[in-house]
Amino acid sequence: MSQKKPMQKKPPEKKPVAPKPKPVEKKPEAAPTRPTAPREENTVYIGKKPVMNYVVACLTFFNAGGKEVTVKARGRAISRAVDTIELLRRAFVKDVGVKSINLGTEEVTREEGRKSNVSTIEITVAKPK
Repeated sequence: MSQKKPMQKKPPEKKPVAPKPKPVEKKPEAAPTRPTAPREENTVYIGKKPVMNYVVACLTFFNAGGKEVTVKARGRAISRAVDTIELLRRAFVKDVGVKSINLGTEEVTREEGRKSNVSTIEITVAKPK
């Protein structure tokens, strides 16, 4: 007959304590690489998004109490700017009128170093008083 020895309990092993992590310091964001002009209030810059996005932006300015909104575009976005104003006038804000339309040209330096001209348009619409 064999006798079993009673099992002895092992003391619990201590896990190594990890040092507390240092708080993460936020680095200041880098300044933009190209100088940007200050954005004017009540100005919508037209880009590549769908026309309805810009119409909603214009409506937001009017609903916030603005009396006029300026839509700016250049190059291929000019037709989208005109579409934005026409949709705004005909479908959403019936009493808005075109206050002014300014056309211009900007000289842009391409990546290749070549300079080219880009047409610009600025349309201001206003609600009557």
